[in-house]
Amino acid sequence: MGFPIKECVVCGEEFELRPGKPGFANRCPTCSEPEEEAPTVAGADPLSGDREANAARRKAMRDMLYRKES
Repeated sequence: MGFPIKECVVCGEEFELRPGKPGFANRCPTCSEPEEEAPTVAGADPLSGDREANAARRKAMRDMLYRKES
């Protein structure tokens, strides 16, 4: 018995749905491959964001942690 033939929802190409195929069951192996991420600048911290937003977050956390109970 052969593998079921499916049609890819992205490109419309027919493919065999094999056990252990990585990715989604309704996408062909080519469309199931993970996309490449954009290269980042070496040494740049991806978690560092807007300084004003970070300052506001720190202030909000400090206010929540050390607020005076009334």
